[in-house]
Amino acid sequence: MSDDSFRSVRIERTGMGTYAVRNTRGGSMSVGMGEDTSFTPVELLLAAIGGCTAIDVDLITSRRAEPIQFSVDVSGDKIRDEAGGNRMRNLKVEFTVTFPAGAEGDRAREALPRSLQQSHDRLCTVSRTVELGTPVAIEIDGAAGARQEQESSDDR
Repeated sequence: MSDDSFRSVRIERTGMGTYAVRNTRGGSMSVGMGEDTSFTPVELLLAAIGGCTAIDVDLITSRRAEPIQFSVDVSGDKIRDEAGGNRMRNLKVEFTVTFPAGAEGDRAREALPRSLQQSHDRLCTVSRTVELGTPVAIEIDGAAGARQEQESSDDR
């Protein structure tokens, strides 16, 4: 893969059950367990799905007319499945979009259903990844490895 395909964030613990997520451009946000105003990981997943599709649709339709209203509600049910694991189901992305009257607004309204379908079928990396399913590798890096190495050398 090329370097421009790589994406990453760093998550650092700020307290018990609270974390700061930082991107490579200097942005940060708080993530937690839902006991304060921080976003939970599930809320971030919903935001990522809706945000990805919103960007796609906005870029396509706003070329025709600036929306009067543009909002996206994303919802789903967090369940424990038959295997005893947590997951989301019944994911739904609902757009409320209003364009001005006139020819430009008509063109934007006409483009809206097609832009939603394009986002779903090929443009939105997030929802396509969720729908297609992608394995997630979990690894231990650096400090844990160094600690294990130190414990091994103490046994010598």
